[in-house]
Amino acid sequence: MVSTGAVPNLAFRRLRGQRSAGEFAAAVRRSAREIGEQVACDARYIGRVESGEIRCPNYAYERVFLHMFPGTTLADLGFSPRESVRGRAARSTAFPPPPPTLHSNPDEESDVLRRVFMTSGTTLAATLGLSLGGTSAAAATLPHPRRVGEKEVSAVEKAVRQIRLLDDRHGGDGLYRKASRPLRAAYELLDSGSAARRSTADRLHAGAGELAISVGWLAHDSGRLEDARSHYAEALATARVSGDPALEAHAFCNTSFLARDTGRHREAVRAAEAGQRAAQPLGSPRLQALLALREAGGRAGLGDRTGCERAIGRALTAFGRGPSDSDPEWMSFFREAELEMLEAQCWSALGDWPRAARHARRATRLQDPHFTRNLALYRTELAWDLARAGRAEEAAATGHEVLDLLDHVQSTRIRGMLAAAVETLKPQRATAEVREFLDRYAATASV
Repeated sequence: MVSTGAVPNLAFRRLRGQRSAGEFAAAVRRSAREIGEQVACDARYIGRVESGEIRCPNYAYERVFLHMFPGTTLADLGFSPRESVRGRAARSTAFPPPPPTLHSNPDEESDVLRRVFMTSGTTLAATLGLSLGGTSAAAATLPHPRRVGEKEVSAVEKAVRQIRLLDDRHGGDGLYRKASRPLRAAYELLDSGSAARRSTADRLHAGAGELAISVGWLAHDSGRLEDARSHYAEALATARVSGDPALEAHAFCNTSFLARDTGRHREAVRAAEAGQRAAQPLGSPRLQALLALREAGGRAGLGDRTGCERAIGRALTAFGRGPSDSDPEWMSFFREAELEMLEAQCWSALGDWPRAARHARRATRLQDPHFTRNLALYRTELAWDLARAGRAEEAAATGHEVLDLLDHVQSTRIRGMLAAAVETLKPQRATAEVREFLDRYAATASV
């Protein structure tokens, strides 16, 4: 058994050598920049690691440490295996980095969602197995009462991470229905089970709520907007029942995003403001920045340029404070590229096409190539903004880049945005570059 007391990490302390904790933290930040990571490492963080309070680093820190000390493993650095770390520390780890390839099969990969549950607890295996077989009697396999433990909660948390990882690579269209199955299993656990400990119950509520948001996002991205609205509402209800402000802020964040995309701009503003209130005790400037940008998007849709600019200003200030250990796990996507993209969408909604195009171009240049779906999204936004700004040849060239990616990304939302850019370009068909792109788009759309 693992001791509940903190065990000093002497191996990590030896690696620091004669450097002070502050000097070592600075070396960690330099190494992070070398590989494109952002970590908020300071002397306090180093102290927490050396004291054993941090038994396993999140994935961003893991990449940095293994870059600093090539050929080592986490065990060599004095850390515990990730699967042995329970409670909030396990929940706060960042997502595993997507593999570097862009040429994998999304249908094969989405089967991972099934395997996550099939290998994590007999009740979940039976429940999900029946669901996959089209049987509606899954609930009958759950004994009453059911004591929910580590295996079941870990399965829910793992499903959340896996869904997000696959979405980053392929978009929501091919994943939504498969991801709905583990979501049903998670809520069946909540409805029919009882956790042995309060901490387990809290993790199960948080995991189920995050799973609802993840599935809601897949619905959103694949054009199933009413389904997305329902899933986000389910997550918000779970947050309220369990008193989880982090989950509540996340649910409001996505609700605001959906409201903006469906033209309900006042609702987008209200949801973003509610999210900012929920997030206040969490101490995450980056979360506040994202919620301020959600508000800005809603205000832009209302034509409120002044309110939009103020919200963008708050977002830039908060983002400039840097990452924090209190940043939620799901925000791994929110880097400078996403900041630029969301600002581009604000200016686009306000009709300032040249300014929107500048920010969208920055987003495409800054984006991590592992986030394939976002690469396609940002380039689609850029093509649209360039087309509306009258720069048809540049828009066509960017459109070709989007088509190059759509073999690997299944996103109704992105295809809809690209179709809008195509309509804007059609009057410029006499231009050879535009005609070539339009012909290629038409051939692709007809397949």
